[in-house]
Amino acid sequence: MARLLLKPPYLHIRMLMASRCFSTFNSSLFFKPRINFPLRRVSSEILIRNNVVSPRAFMASSIATEAFKESPSSKTYGSEQIQVLEGLEAVRKRPAMYIGSTGLRGLHHLVYEILDNAVDEAQAGYASNIEVALLPDNSVSITDNGRGIPTGLHPVTNKSALETVLTVLHAGGKFGGSSSGYSVSGGLHGVGLSVVNALSEALEVTVWRDGMEFQQKYSRGKPVTTLTCHVLPADSKNRQGTCIRFWPDEEVFTTAIQFDYNTIAGRIRELAFLNPKLTITLTKEDSDPEKNQSNEYFFAGGLVEYVQWLNIDKKPLHDVVGFRKEVDGMAIDLALQWCSDAYSDTMLGYANSIRTIDGGTHIDGVKSSLTRTLNSLGKKSKIVKDKDISLSGEHVREGLTCIISVKVTNPEFEGQTKTRLGNPEVRKVVDQSVQEFLTEYLELHPDILDSILSKSLSALKAALAAKRARDLVRQKSVLRSSSLPGKLADCSSTNPEESEIFIVEGDSAGGSAKQGRDRRFQAILPLRGKILNVERKDEAAMYKNEEIQNLIRALGLGVKGEDFKKEGLRYHKIIILTDADVDGAHIRTLLLTFFYRYQKALFDEGCIYVGVPPLYKVERGKQVHYCYDGAELKKLQSSFPSNASYNIQRFKGLGEMMPVQLWETTLDPEQRLLKQLVIEDAAGANVVFSSLMGARVDTRKELIQNSANLINLDQLDI
Repeated sequence: MARLLLKPPYLHIRMLMASRCFSTFNSSLFFKPRINFPLRRVSSEILIRNNVVSPRAFMASSIATEAFKESPSSKTYGSEQIQVLEGLEAVRKRPAMYIGSTGLRGLHHLVYEILDNAVDEAQAGYASNIEVALLPDNSVSITDNGRGIPTGLHPVTNKSALETVLTVLHAGGKFGGSSSGYSVSGGLHGVGLSVVNALSEALEVTVWRDGMEFQQKYSRGKPVTTLTCHVLPADSKNRQGTCIRFWPDEEVFTTAIQFDYNTIAGRIRELAFLNPKLTITLTKEDSDPEKNQSNEYFFAGGLVEYVQWLNIDKKPLHDVVGFRKEVDGMAIDLALQWCSDAYSDTMLGYANSIRTIDGGTHIDGVKSSLTRTLNSLGKKSKIVKDKDISLSGEHVREGLTCIISVKVTNPEFEGQTKTRLGNPEVRKVVDQSVQEFLTEYLELHPDILDSILSKSLSALKAALAAKRARDLVRQKSVLRSSSLPGKLADCSSTNPEESEIFIVEGDSAGGSAKQGRDRRFQAILPLRGKILNVERKDEAAMYKNEEIQNLIRALGLGVKGEDFKKEGLRYHKIIILTDADVDGAHIRTLLLTFFYRYQKALFDEGCIYVGVPPLYKVERGKQVHYCYDGAELKKLQSSFPSNASYNIQRFKGLGEMMPVQLWETTLDPEQRLLKQLVIEDAAGANVVFSSLMGARVDTRKELIQNSANLINLDQLDI
């Protein structure tokens, strides 16, 4: 449980608003009432530097107006106002355009850009080994044994080819055609390496090729040394490859420069599954040798092993099946398996080893082929006896784990972050290939066909039962926005973009939160006890649960399985606020499981947050201090004189806090600490949720034991 709730490898946690250890005068004596100011929508981007955060979700109108005053120069607009950004200046000016964000996600994207270049060498058949090292000085080193970046003079730039690809946007060997250096690659735009260079305080490149070693250093996109070379010793004269070591620029990123081992390990594991002949080693070196970490990733079974790893804690209906084939210059690799104890599907798509988190034509081809093929085989084999029954894609895919990887010569991605594949020809080829394979395999294995169709028919019956439950719920106005849960204390604002809801534990905490909130934009929903564990229940049971109904109604989630629409949400910030004890952690886990299984898009849209209340209240005279963990408490205590007299209160629950204290520490947008949860590793997230919340005790025990090293034993609530 600690791995899921503290710092899981698959969840990217953004610290959004914080006042880590702050003090105030005794509230009962000096509390200053809240200023009545109009709501104003401002940027939600929070800058975090050296643990100093300056969030302003809502401002006084005078402050906000001052921020938008025009400067004298902005009133004139002539040719002198047109700016031309030279070289990599545009990257440093608008980094999020190239790496997605300037937070932790963008920071790790730098590693992925260099790593993907090395994998492209492996896909081309020139590299078999990649080494990734996270070093103590917050730099990253990535080494491959590929061909090495060319170092000769480039005819267009009159610079070395190495300096050209490091300093010129859209310069690379992956644009296709007869002059391309790669037939298939994940890099397409020729900007990855140059973007990393531009956003690094320092970058060192070493190339081994033609019996020589070449080296050059850069800073913020510009070379600071000339390209040097020397002859390799006789015992290593055949060495080939490239080593990139870079130090991210603190001036660019809004978070501390700190790479997460588990996050990068998740991406490397994916790449190793997708490239069976490739070995990737990940090491983390620490100033304390006992904290060093190292893992080697090599999976000869490829996608078949990937599916086995994803379903390790489930009950499969059959062995993993799959195929590899090439059609019209396109390589297709697919593996799939149905499980009897799963009630949702897991479909992962990759194009040229790039995870397409928003799907694409390859995923669409698999889905349409599965639905059509199983309906056809079901009626042909008489297993589906009623001619009027037609299994939908949702019924067919219940319990399915499927991974599709395509390698396309000229892939069409959306943006530099490549989240969706758009090639229309891919859908037709994938659709036809999957149909041919499934038809042949299932006709030769009628027992497996019978198991899959029985599972699909059970899903259809459960869906009909769930529909009846939903219709009954609708008749009682349960899902109508006009009928909200009785315990919901709604906010007065009707704009979901500026509205937020706190899901709290019990009526006691709910009472304090309702009194302490700002009712203009903050809503409170108290939960009664622990909600249903949806990982072990079907839809019919879920819709009958009162607390689940309250969540669906209050948040405006709609019906599971329908296309998610963010505009249908009643609040764009859903904040889980539970007690800092074991029960609170369990309730938080149950809520996260519900959101992940019911509407995973909530994480993709950045709507899920966890509120962090203080653990300690320290009173010294008329001054009150709040601390969020034991380390802050010790730091505060060390700042007091040795003979100081003070009182320490450990909050066991939110209900113990006065409404004013709850506002000051947990609800006030200018003081509180929020963690935004975003899915980084979908495969890892799926495994952890099914292992932690599923029915098998042995896998849950193993997960908890393996995550024990993530726990600070001093902070355990025992």
